[in-house]
Amino acid sequence: MVEQVKVVQLSGNLGAAQSQEFKEKIDEILQKENNIKIVLMDFKEVTFMDSSGLGALVLAYKALQSVDINLVICSINEQVRILFELTSMDKVFKIYSSREEFNKLVLS
Repeated sequence: MVEQVKVVQLSGNLGAAQSQEFKEKIDEILQKENNIKIVLMDFKEVTFMDSSGLGALVLAYKALQSVDINLVICSINEQVRILFELTSMDKVFKIYSSREEFNKLVLS
């Protein structure tokens, strides 16, 4: 199952300036990766996310879902958690508190 998980480590601010780079990462996964069932977005190093970053994440979610790949998130900070709650995206995305929790609950 581990080979079916692609981890994407994000860092810094996830806003309008980073949205294109983020989209390119997702496009690369869609074009090059075979046998991927889950994309795990690790937010451990993300310090800030705005609505542009959230929009890019939603587009990635939809693109991956269209080819039966689940997008899950781990290690969000308080600011990102509040953004997810205010927009009800915490009901759309499966969010794990850490990569260890994801490994324990999904991969074991």
